[in-house]
Parts: sequence; C-alpha cells; structure tokens
Amino acid sequence: MGTITTKDGTQIYYKDWGTGQPVVFSHGWPLNSDSWEDQMNFLAARGYRAIAHDRRGHGRSSQPWNGNDMDTYADDLAALIETLDLKNVVLVGFSTGGGEVARYIGRHGTKRVAKAVLVGAVPPLMLKTAANPGGTPLEAFDGIRAGVLADRSQFFKDLTTPFFGANRPGAKVSQGMRDSFWLAGMQAGFKSALDCIKAFSETDHTEDLKKFDVPTLIIHGDDDQIVPIGASALLSAKLVKGSTLKIYPGAPHGLTITHKDQVNADLLAFLKA
Repeated sequence: MGTITTKDGTQIYYKDWGTGQPVVFSHGWPLNSDSWEDQMNFLAARGYRAIAHDRRGHGRSSQPWNGNDMDTYADDLAALIETLDLKNVVLVGFSTGGGEVARYIGRHGTKRVAKAVLVGAVPPLMLKTAANPGGTPLEAFDGIRAGVLADRSQFFKDLTTPFFGANRPGAKVSQGMRDSFWLAGMQAGFKSALDCIKAFSETDHTEDLKKFDVPTLIIHGDDDQIVPIGASALLSAKLVKGSTLKIYPGAPHGLTITHKDQVNADLLAFLKA
C-alpha cells in the first residue's frame, strides 16, 4: 500500500492504479477512497492513472486530533500531488471531496491541474446564512452531530436511505451498497468524523470557485437529499467560468454508485474532450 507523510506527521493512505494522465479522486464523508473504485477501475482500464487517497482521519490514514478542516484537507491533497510529482492532473471531488478540490484550487492554484470535476459536491456553501438563504439550517447539521455522538453505527445505517435514495418509489438499492457505506463510515476516526461535519457544512467556497480557470464539469442529481442541488451545483455552475453542468434526473446523492455507468461515461468523455 502507498502512504505519504504530511508536514504535521499525518500518514495519508492512497491507491494508485494504471498509467497515463493522472486523475485524482477526493471522497465524501464519512467514506474513503474505496467509494471511487468503480470509477478508478473503469478509467485505469482505459489508459488513465487513477489515484485516490483516504482523507486524514478516514479509512486507512492516520487519525490525528487536529487538522480536520478544509484548509488542511486541501494541503494534504497538495502534499500527495507534489510528493508523487503529478502534472496535468484531473481533480475529481465528490460531496465533501468537492469542497477539498475547490479549496485546493483556492489555496494552491492550477499549475498542476488540467481539469476539474465536482460530483454531488458541497460548494459553494451548504449552511443557510443571510447571504445564502437557500442553504440548510444549522439545526440539521447539529442533528447529524447528535446522531453520530449517540450511536454512530446506527446513524450511518440510517443515513444510507436518503444517501442512495432508497426511500423513493422504484429505487433499487442493494443491502451490499448500504453495508459498504456503513463499513467505510465505521473506519473513520470518531473525532475526525465529527469535525468533518463542520468542515463540509460551514466552509464557504465562493471565492475558491471564482479562482477556477480550467475546464470544469459539474455533475449533480436533482433528487439529492443530502446536498440539495439548488444551493450547490446550480450556484457553483454560475461561479465557475465556462463550466459544464450535467443534471441527472431523479438521481440521489450517492450517484457515483447508483448511476456509476453514466458517471463513468461522462467522466471519460470529459477527459477525452
């Protein structure tokens, strides 16, 4: 297995499949790099180098007490890219990982970046504020924190229902899908999982998105019950100059799994364009 060590001594686990132009994947909360395996396998089999890391505090990476915030996540991503000396990179971020990609570009620029993809991503800002009236109220995120503190195992099991849209008529969500989400969530560090809720909900990426100057694809399901499209992708598409917005009708938040064939095809077409 591959690991890098960041400047504060945190070990970041990563997987590195295939050869070719590097495509670097950033995962959602409370998951890890395994959540990208469908896309990684698909692209690595088609001449790309697919790389994904477990965010600090998640999966097989270290579980430090500190640094569970979007600035540090972005700096960890930069450390990975620089340690592997990646160039002409395509950055792909899902949910919280979309915030990580946005903050990376906001803090580190695009000198190593060729393109960017935001999938079901949290930017520009999830939290409802005076300036962001369409956001989600703080009470909802306090509820997530309370659920994790009270019984995180059951909370993650319950979260798979809206995550995969299993509460919608005709939804086909296997027990295996639900179990894989739960397993990944339970691998995350307790403190890290709690801190990350604040990171993904309260970080404002408006200025980060304005710094995007590479071709950008934004993919989102219009039935996303976790990151509602109106306060995320629709606003991001206006902030990222020249971006392409692809809306998946009826798709849930977990569309990289439920709609993996469509996501894979759209990623490949974007990479080749």
